[in-house]
Amino acid sequence: MAKTIFEELGGKYERQGDYLLPCLTIPAEEEQPIGTWGQRHLDYLKQYRKVTYTNLLTSGRLNAYLADIDRQAQERFERLIEGMKQAQGITEQLKAENALEWVQHLNNIRACAREIVNEEIIYS
Repeated sequence: MAKTIFEELGGKYERQGDYLLPCLTIPAEEEQPIGTWGQRHLDYLKQYRKVTYTNLLTSGRLNAYLADIDRQAQERFERLIEGMKQAQGITEQLKAENALEWVQHLNNIRACAREIVNEEIIYS
């Protein structure tokens, strides 16, 4: 029997009953923790960028890619919060004097920073 292109490229088949099925495996990938930002980007890839998701998954680079996105997004989020706190004059003194106002400002800053990170990194 003549070899198929798959066999010529080093592929092997496994018999399952009357059928020959190709032995396919995904390359091993080092597990890295993925946080909230990485999970959001994963959901975005699965829903809107299926080809990119499939390419990353089958090449064994998905976990590393998501961990990198998560790290970038977290760093950008923290830098944005610090910059906005300085620009708006939100200090520890305000926290000591009026904790409720400080929490309101900080929640607003976090929401703005979250929207920016989502727009720039997660959903693009």
